[in-house]
Amino acid sequence: MDRPGNVEIVIDGVTGVGKSSLVKILCEEFHLKSFNEMFEDQNRLLNKFFHDRPKWAFPMQTNFLTNRFKQYRQAMKIGNAVMDRSIYSDKIFARMYLAYGYMMPEEYAVYNNLLHTMLEHVEPPKLLVYLRVNTDEAIRRIRKRGREDEVDVEREYWDTLNKFYEENYKNYDGRMLTLQVDHLDYVHREEDRLFVVNQIKAAREKAKFSQSV
Repeated sequence: MDRPGNVEIVIDGVTGVGKSSLVKILCEEFHLKSFNEMFEDQNRLLNKFFHDRPKWAFPMQTNFLTNRFKQYRQAMKIGNAVMDRSIYSDKIFARMYLAYGYMMPEEYAVYNNLLHTMLEHVEPPKLLVYLRVNTDEAIRRIRKRGREDEVDVEREYWDTLNKFYEENYKNYDGRMLTLQVDHLDYVHREEDRLFVVNQIKAAREKAKFSQSV
């Protein structure tokens, strides 16, 4: 049986895939409390990062990690929560920045030590929903959304991030549902919304059954 306070659902996927929109839908469908990715207090560092990546990768990502840890702990206290990204995907970005040379090995070691210390104080979500999308579709959605810090980022960055996401979730140790969403519009098309909701509902039921056996 799950410990009281485990987060119900985490929605994850590359930037622009549609996480926030799905969080809103699941709140309505399953009566969950939403925890959206925090941007207001982090936009300043994100802007600095995109203008000087080697200088700002470590402080930016460490700040993201700390805020995601605090947010996840808050969601655990509520339990009946659905989250847009979480501490469990933070390492995807750090690994990419290490590979690109934006983070020095020594910085990554400090980051990794902090991450593993924090992970000792949280529990995985009951269900992680991974939204897969091809890079060009992700970029189309990013441009449509129009966030200033994202629209001018080169395609290679988003493509590499997408590949790091794929690699990360090949080895996810937990209950996960993968949805390919390139041709889904669950915001504007009722049949797509119904499809996605039913897939997640079935995955939740399967998870509950496996725990009771």
